[in-house]
Amino acid sequence: MSAAPTLTVYTDYKSPYAYLAKDLTTELAARVPVRLVWRPYILDIPSYLGSASVDAAGRVLQEDRNAHQWRRVRYSYMDCRREARKRGLTIRGTQKIWDSRLAAAGMLHAQAAGEDVFRRYHDRVFERFWQRALDIEDPAVLAGVLAEAGAPDGFADAAPALLAEVDAISRAAEADGVFGVPSYVLDGELFWGREHLPELEARLSA
Repeated sequence: MSAAPTLTVYTDYKSPYAYLAKDLTTELAARVPVRLVWRPYILDIPSYLGSASVDAAGRVLQEDRNAHQWRRVRYSYMDCRREARKRGLTIRGTQKIWDSRLAAAGMLHAQAAGEDVFRRYHDRVFERFWQRALDIEDPAVLAGVLAEAGAPDGFADAAPALLAEVDAISRAAEADGVFGVPSYVLDGELFWGREHLPELEARLSA
């Protein structure tokens, strides 16, 4: 028997679109022969959507964002919440633009411990972050999630090397044309967005 084809999936914990694609991608892999390879791609949101921070009531505390960018951000959250409600998921708008590199480093640490550990970590981080119940910039908090998922100790010591690996993966992804998440690469061809999952499934089923 020939080996299952590989589908590389680029994701970022601070992207609601990546969160919405997570389970759909896993469900695809349960239906067709494919090996999923999850990779971090860290979005530089301020470079294209500006930056802002708000308080718990939604009042703007700081902003570097024009009117067009605000409209895009508000629509994006409205669009994601609309889809999330259909699937029983919670997406609460973030109060700032988070640095997700450390959570991505945790993802690599979890992957080294096996698929089951990775899956538990991946699910917990996405779900809790979008409920505003997880600080993805706190190494102790992430170490706790890793422990829950069954990963071995040592994340704090491994973090510097893992962060460098996250950066290297992101730069390599950009060299291959990746610019956003979720992105999929199948046989060297790039697909951006979960709307391409039906086409990817059709190709993998052929």
